[in-house]
Amino acid sequence: MSGNNEGIIVVLSSPSGAGKTTLVKEISRKNNYQISISHTTRKPRSIEKDGKDYYFVSDSEFKNLIDEDRFLEYAKVFQHYYGSSKDAVFKKLESGQNVIFDIDWQGTEQIKKQKLNYRILTIFILPPSRDELYKRLLNRDRNDEKIVKERMAQFNEDVLHWKDYDFTVINDDLENCYKKIIKFIESKNNENDPDYQKLISLHVNSLLN
Repeated sequence: MSGNNEGIIVVLSSPSGAGKTTLVKEISRKNNYQISISHTTRKPRSIEKDGKDYYFVSDSEFKNLIDEDRFLEYAKVFQHYYGSSKDAVFKKLESGQNVIFDIDWQGTEQIKKQKLNYRILTIFILPPSRDELYKRLLNRDRNDEKIVKERMAQFNEDVLHWKDYDFTVINDDLENCYKKIIKFIESKNNENDPDYQKLISLHVNSLLN
């Protein structure tokens, strides 16, 4: 457990397109959480800015940071690398700031394995349906069906990792989903209700069929 004056780590993960980035920004804006800005080797989307959404770097720059052990976690996702800076994260936590991560299940596993002396809460976001996810991806990726099909092909593997998280929530309504996440974070025992777990399990099965 972290000390009284240290921040906590909150991790949000989801299959691509389920809404974790939007939720991370909402939680940060309303609750003064500091977003861990990842380094990435992918090209920025039209609305993204370097240093605000990501630190956009080349493959060689990213690999140099790996060699220098500068990342708290990193992963290769859809042919691109993503990683979180140790120094930036630890400075925020030590100053009492809560840090929220927008990362996939690979990065989450790496953080958990390090057994850091900070409280860590992990949250997995699910889409309401496969059809809705497909629509969101088409809208986000400017109707590029090749990219969307690639992400949908990965979906069946990604969604199975929900069981590795402390809490799972369905993003069928942004505000409602946000409220459920905040309620979980603020809960002192952070225990999932068995009936709720069963509901989530049934929903995951529906997404896979």
